[in-house]
Amino acid sequence: MKLIVHKDNQMTVTVRPMTLHETAMIIEYFHAATPEHLEMLGVDPSRLPQASQWQRLYEQMFDQPVEQRSSLLVSWLYNDRFLGFSTADKIRVGQQANMHLHITDASQRQQGIGVACVRQTVELYFQILKLKQLFCEPNAFNAAPNRTLQKAGFKYVKTHMTVPGPLNFHQAVTRWVIDRG
Repeated sequence: MKLIVHKDNQMTVTVRPMTLHETAMIIEYFHAATPEHLEMLGVDPSRLPQASQWQRLYEQMFDQPVEQRSSLLVSWLYNDRFLGFSTADKIRVGQQANMHLHITDASQRQQGIGVACVRQTVELYFQILKLKQLFCEPNAFNAAPNRTLQKAGFKYVKTHMTVPGPLNFHQAVTRWVIDRG
């Protein structure tokens, strides 16, 4: 698998497949989030698995070959420190997937780093999953990821009501796509 590094002035961003050990960062991110932050993400706190159960699910997933996993997880590092992550789900290898993006370090949000991370993550997903289309559907009222996706080259498809994933409540989302089909 590919390691991608982006150097811009004093910024070094690394985007790479996540290790099993790093999945604890995802669990911590959601479990430590304030109710307001979860609402902005469109996440229903009552749908979060218990941390130990969630970790076991990741362990089971990592026991499978990448092509057979229900998700592909990507770590974002900024100057070698964990910055955030992306996950791809609804994967149809050779066809399409949906991505999610999260900067876990609040002090690094709205700095433009997310655009570099998303661009590199897109390339990783297309390479590993051999995709034709990659979708992303952030909460329509969460401006930051919607701006990031647009700056990263995604094209607007539509805004609609849905339950985008197993952790989410029914909400307005904006669908974005990169189509290379």
